[in-house]
Amino acid sequence: MEKTWRWFGKKDKITLPMLRQIGVEGLVTALHDIPNGEIWTEEAIMDLKDYIESYGLRWSVVESLPVCEAIKYAGPERDHLIENYIISLENLGKCGIKTICYNFMPVLDWARTDLKHPWPDGSTSLFFDYASFAYFDIKILEREGAEKDFPAEIVAKVNEMDKTMTAEDRHKLVENIIVKTQGFVNGNISEGDKEPIKKFKGLLELYRGIDKETLRENMKYFLNAIMPVCEKWDINMCVHPDDPPMEVLGLPRIVRTDEDIEWFLSAVDNPHNGLTFCAGSLSAGEQNDVVAMAHKYASRTHFIHLRSCQTLGGGNFIEAPHWGGRAHLVELCRIFTEEERRRNANGGIGLPMRVDHGKDILGDADGGYNPGYGFYGRMLALGQVTGMMAAVEDELANKN
Repeated sequence: MEKTWRWFGKKDKITLPMLRQIGVEGLVTALHDIPNGEIWTEEAIMDLKDYIESYGLRWSVVESLPVCEAIKYAGPERDHLIENYIISLENLGKCGIKTICYNFMPVLDWARTDLKHPWPDGSTSLFFDYASFAYFDIKILEREGAEKDFPAEIVAKVNEMDKTMTAEDRHKLVENIIVKTQGFVNGNISEGDKEPIKKFKGLLELYRGIDKETLRENMKYFLNAIMPVCEKWDINMCVHPDDPPMEVLGLPRIVRTDEDIEWFLSAVDNPHNGLTFCAGSLSAGEQNDVVAMAHKYASRTHFIHLRSCQTLGGGNFIEAPHWGGRAHLVELCRIFTEEERRRNANGGIGLPMRVDHGKDILGDADGGYNPGYGFYGRMLALGQVTGMMAAVEDELANKN
């Protein structure tokens, strides 16, 4: 597998010479300065591609070419936005960039309640506390009918929390859930927005009446529209699973289970319609057997995120060390290395892989990095996963 790294462009504090020195081969990035829905021009794409290649690296994956909300809820501007998306895909294809990661999550891209949850060794990592998320939904958003979406024991816990929550606690929860984790990934809310809650409520309102089946049909409409340009330029689309893999905020989530993945791959049964196999997102759901899903969907996987979560019961989970958690990364390395060998034997291309959401160590938490994307923790994770990959390669070589 190709060792890639998510890089946030020329403004990223982590420089390309640093990445060369730690064994990174390819980059996962995007044109972060272009607003969602606008066309990525060939000139802008080539400017960044040439810059990356000047350091001896390659632009391996786009993560992401954002799918606008109006495409997801089928607003009146949907077809215009899809046409812009198709033009951007064509321009990427002309520039030789052919693996595109995206998501179809309504409003909220990904969610954590604690961005610096402490471990006994002094490191920190991302954490999701179901009761804290419920508190945000019920007491801060005050979403209509929110209490009905949570178990009685969670609602009772929320009411207890409300007795001691300070204004600072509430502000931190808002920052963690809808601000700090969203803006840097072309999200709907950015740091500096003066009324994030009001804006967020307005976005939720756009999905009133949109259920799971409607969102599925909207995804199918989008995929059918873009498949011709993908076939023309041999572009592989790979949707990212929902994170966390549960329904949230009254919104439907349609890429969170085995059945969901099987549905969208079958609904548009085209090899260019594929999956980003995010082991972390999938392992955060106790309903998911990550290893079994890797076996089942390896042939339709175009991009791999190797990270792991440990579920803690009651909807809670934490980003685990890469050698631990529920994802079984050694076994995933074996499955996807074998898949890559099969593709190479048939004249296909390799599989890009990136480590994801490493623990914050050695000052990462205070280094000004985007949440989940510190340098030293991800460097450690890359070293661990590189060792797993080497062991698997040696094992397969000896087997043959």
